Amino acid sequence: MDSLITAAGLALASGDPLGALDRVALRDDPPALALRGIAMAQLGDLDRAKALLRRAARAFGPREAVARARCVVAEAEIALVSRDLGWPAKALDAARTTLEKHGDRLNAAHAGHLKVRRLLLIGRLDEAEHVLADLDPAPLPPASRAAHELAVAGIAMRRLRTRPARRALEWARHAAREAGIAALMAEVDSALLALEMPAARLIAKGEERALLLEVVEVLRASPALVVDAFHHAVRRQDRAVSLATRPVLFALARALAEAWPGDVPRAGLIARAFGGRHADESHRARLRVEIGRLRAELNGFAGIDATKRGFALVLHGAGEVAVLARPIEERHAGVLAFLADGEAWSSSALALALGTGQRSVQRALEELAEAGKAQSFGHGRARRWMTPPVAGFTTALLLPAPWLNG
Repeated sequence: MDSLITAAGLALASGDPLGALDRVALRDDPPALALRGIAMAQLGDLDRAKALLRRAARAFGPREAVARARCVVAEAEIALVSRDLGWPAKALDAARTTLEKHGDRLNAAHAGHLKVRRLLLIGRLDEAEHVLADLDPAPLPPASRAAHELAVAGIAMRRLRTRPARRALEWARHAAREAGIAALMAEVDSALLALEMPAARLIAKGEERALLLEVVEVLRASPALVVDAFHHAVRRQDRAVSLATRPVLFALARALAEAWPGDVPRAGLIARAFGGRHADESHRARLRVEIGRLRAELNGFAGIDATKRGFALVLHGAGEVAVLARPIEERHAGVLAFLADGEAWSSSALALALGTGQRSVQRALEELAEAGKAQSFGHGRARRWMTPPVAGFTTALLLPAPWLNG
């Protein structure tokens, strides 16, 4: 490898894409094409970057398997940044295997971290944890160690383990500063900021207040009965009853929890659960049936007593009752939660991350666009959606995986 290629590679490793381009911008040999592609990616021209990397991969000879694998890893990173979650993950796995086989542990580890980040985006935490456990950060350079700790923190935050998450982010900040890469330091700072932003609302005894992620963790571990509007479930410590596929029962549970320790009039429950404005005898009969079903689901958690006006939740044992809700609630809150990260998403990537159909996501995006809450650019498969970060809006940290209630 000649001195210009070496110098360009060192410039890219230090986060200096312009310095790299100064050395290889006029060259069309495969190594130069690959370095130009990475530089363009760092500068934000992702389409040009992909084209250059594919040219480089085609130009490398059959004996240059490691170089081609590195191009695949770079293209996978571009796909992740551009939220092209449908990019073939098997290609990344094959590239990682090739790099490990030829002793390129640094780039093999980078491929592993990319896989973990993709799995986190689509909510496959167990798989992400398994991949991360096989990666040893000790021999890695500072930038790679920062990426590793960011992945550790991402899993911990989604597992509601805020202390390990904060500890991992502090290690990531130290490694990013040691690497001296501004973009990496900004990514760590953004992750730390997520721990200081409201992640949910607590509704209890007629009052509401915003909760940080660490307070949500404390609430989930407390003896309180929590009606979880993120996952449509009722929880008490390590026990949970999912009502994700039973929206009527969840609506009743939430209404009763919001009114606890008081009761809810029958007309109010009918309006919340069935949408009926005028309660007739058929509504009342259906309400009695659904209350009986909810009572059976909550057996061991709480009881439901009939009152003169309606029904009331009765807690078994000591503790409180609370509703855990999103900071902002609207019909397409799940889509907005992902768009709030400031990245440009395709509808197919959102559908994969949310665990729902692409057409449903497209309809949601169109409605959000009409309301001025989302905007798109590009056409066809290149169309991307984004929105400015919404102050105080929930991140995707508390969303179920896959999202079942969008």
